[in-house]
Amino acid sequence: MHKSAPAQIKAAGTEDGLAEGQFRALVSVFGNKDSYGDVVQPGAFTDTLADWKSSGDSIPVYWSHQMADPDFNIGWVLDATETDQGLEVLAQIDMDEGASPKARQAYRLLKGRRVREFSFAYDVIDGGLVEKDGDSFYELRKLKLYEVGPTPVGANPETELLGVKRAVDALTVEAKAGRTLSAKNENTLRDALGAIEASAKQIKDVLASVGTDDSTKHQEQASTDAPAKAEEPHGAKAEEPNRHVPVDTWAALINLQDKE
Repeated sequence: MHKSAPAQIKAAGTEDGLAEGQFRALVSVFGNKDSYGDVVQPGAFTDTLADWKSSGDSIPVYWSHQMADPDFNIGWVLDATETDQGLEVLAQIDMDEGASPKARQAYRLLKGRRVREFSFAYDVIDGGLVEKDGDSFYELRKLKLYEVGPTPVGANPETELLGVKRAVDALTVEAKAGRTLSAKNENTLRDALGAIEASAKQIKDVLASVGTDDSTKHQEQASTDAPAKAEEPHGAKAEEPNRHVPVDTWAALINLQDKE
């Protein structure tokens, strides 16, 4: 999962008293209900920061979660601390001679305060729906941190989809508890479905724009006539982590298919 928040750059570079390539930022704010309906609680990072420290490894800094391309691994966290405000990091952007140009550009954007959002990737170890003073929110009590980094506002659609999932999860809990769905919550679900439909349309548009030339059509015909068989060398085995698609997401996708 990814979470984005307005960046609070406290310092960046030599003009702010840091070494070249360094920045200090608050990447997560405690006790503040964000646009996804989540509230990160103090202590949420305590265990994961201890795990990182004991491992001897550094928390990586990625540009906008672009993990598939090593050029976007632009630096590493020198120090991460939970303060009264939230999770604060001191990080080093890779400024070596052979560093990726993307790292240097990211540093220029940070120094110029031209990037206004930070994001981090995490798993929820402990969390739950909370109702307080007539409001409801999803409380994040314990997280497993994977990486942090700057990200342009709205550049990562997964952050929007995460917000959709959070809203659906929270309302699913209410529905299972036998509570009546309010007009406000009904609108939340309709907005969630609208976001999924918009994302589905974008995916369909991309798929429709590729594979239209003759060579691709021939390949598609060949694959229909004689299914290709891909074999790996004997003994080779590739495994990916188990990723379970939430029931809410499947329901939304099935709903979309039924409309077509």
